[in-house]
Amino acid sequence: MKSIELEIPVTDGVCFEELLTTLKWNLDDFGEVVFCGFGEPTESWDKVREVAAFIKKTYNNKPIRINTNGAGNLINERDITKEMAGLIDTVSISLNNPDKDEYNKLVRSKFGDKTFDEMIDFAKKCVANGLNVVMTTVDTTISHEEEAQCRIICDKIGASYRIRPWES
Repeated sequence: MKSIELEIPVTDGVCFEELLTTLKWNLDDFGEVVFCGFGEPTESWDKVREVAAFIKKTYNNKPIRINTNGAGNLINERDITKEMAGLIDTVSISLNNPDKDEYNKLVRSKFGDKTFDEMIDFAKKCVANGLNVVMTTVDTTISHEEEAQCRIICDKIGASYRIRPWES
């Protein structure tokens, strides 16, 4: 399935109409729309939500995925997983490491030590709201034992587990 990746600018000054001009492609040519980028898409959740609603309405319920670090509820200071239902089909969350301390060292989140637990809670809430959840790690960055632990975490949550290829 061919996907198109959309980056939503975090800048507050960008309005919905300006965002629509970035949709210069015929989205009918793509099987899926992916919100991702050089940053966290939930930093601009209100814009993502608006564009996703437009895409769902205009392109016959086109499948939409968001690639995220799972900190969306922390970033937006509310449970955005309820708002995702009906707009976002798949939530791909970077699990990175099964160990809370190692995860927190790796991601160095501005939210500190609570980030791992909140990311797991975000994944659980996405599943509870009927979203397809895929949690990922990157090949060669953790051991096979850690990959097995990640699979157990995902199984408990009800999420799929995927090991992304290392891209240099």
